[in-house]
Amino acid sequence: MRIQAHVSALLPQYGIPSAAIGVLHDEEIAEFAVGVKNVETREPATTDTVYQCGSMTKTWTALAFMQLVDEGKVSLDEPVRTYLPGFTVADPETTAKVTPRHLLCHTNGIEEAYGDPGEGDDVYERMVENITDAPQVFPLGHTHGYSAALGYAILARILEVHDGSRWDDVMRDRLFDPMGLTSTNSRREQVDETRAATGHLIRSLEEGPLVTPVDHLPRAFGPGGNITSTTREVLTMAHVLLNEGRAPNGQHIVSAASVREMMRSRVPVPDPYMFGPEWALGLIVCDWHGETVYATDGSTIGQNARLRILPETNTAIAMLTNGGPRESFYQAVFNEILTDLGTVTIPDLPKPDPTRHLDLSGYVGVYESPGARYELTAEGGKLYLTLVLDPMQAEFLQKPDRIRYGLLPVSDTHFLMPSADSLEDTQTVAIYDFTNGAAQYLHTNSRVNPRVG
Repeated sequence: MRIQAHVSALLPQYGIPSAAIGVLHDEEIAEFAVGVKNVETREPATTDTVYQCGSMTKTWTALAFMQLVDEGKVSLDEPVRTYLPGFTVADPETTAKVTPRHLLCHTNGIEEAYGDPGEGDDVYERMVENITDAPQVFPLGHTHGYSAALGYAILARILEVHDGSRWDDVMRDRLFDPMGLTSTNSRREQVDETRAATGHLIRSLEEGPLVTPVDHLPRAFGPGGNITSTTREVLTMAHVLLNEGRAPNGQHIVSAASVREMMRSRVPVPDPYMFGPEWALGLIVCDWHGETVYATDGSTIGQNARLRILPETNTAIAMLTNGGPRESFYQAVFNEILTDLGTVTIPDLPKPDPTRHLDLSGYVGVYESPGARYELTAEGGKLYLTLVLDPMQAEFLQKPDRIRYGLLPVSDTHFLMPSADSLEDTQTVAIYDFTNGAAQYLHTNSRVNPRVG
């Protein structure tokens, strides 16, 4: 198969050990896998290999939550406190007014300050208890800012309270079993290790991929990042979204109205270029040359998952890898498949505007959120961004702990961030919300970082 040979040739160019790819088109699935599950054992990957899905998990959790909506047990627009009466954060307005819709589309603004909730069955209960002093990264509903773990953990806790069981059991009872999934799990202890891919990181193509030192995420990330699956079973979820809530086995998982709500309830994303211009309920909304495409992605420390859903052509493409993520790899693979199918392809990033002259003083400053720090400076009429890495991460990856990028303007608020590192693709950045002439937020990789100082 030509595409299979093409992907095999691409893997070493990107330092990715394996990829499993599946295509759902008109309710028929074609799939293949290339490469190895682990660079040390050299065991080949197959279509039955199980990969970590990372934040693609959020789409599964959103589906389970929409079942509660279908049952009339919750409303997307009722305050969280209606369902968790003890829910409290530092900001009184957020405490009183934050809703499941805010959590699903990442506009709640609550800092991920949930401490160490442990690895026990009460992890999501403890996360909710631990955030009574959690501050706001931004005011409730003010902007989009990705919540890696906390937002969907709160949704999971609502599911737990209503169903009287732990989130892992909720997912099996509400989704995995009714959909006929036998290879999809939410706990690493449930995974068949003989089928599991191992995550890998890369420091240089010469050295090649290395087995990750962190083989799984903490349980706190469960509802937002801990599901493992195969391409076929990821495409079973896509089938539900393409077919008004119906799984391939005929089971109705959610109502057609809930699928429409998941896709149509949207908020704008400040950086529209890296993933998409809008965020829906557990889904990213992409604009591919005027055609609406839905996406859900995920990364763990060494594994990556991509799913694109094209309703206009009744198509979905899933790719699971044990290396990356690399935007250029995903784009090369998906565009070849999309071209063969005769469908719309992924648009390129915009071109910079060399004629645009900006007052750089309004951008200069430090933008920070827990675990991330960006320093913007102006030199010679150009804007530069310095990313401050965690020292341990920098040491392992053999990188400096301060990496400097030149920013190329696309508009007054949008910039390209090309890298001199051949292992990095060009990224995009939004710098926006000018108050008294100074930008208040920097948004990149879906995360928002407020100006500090």
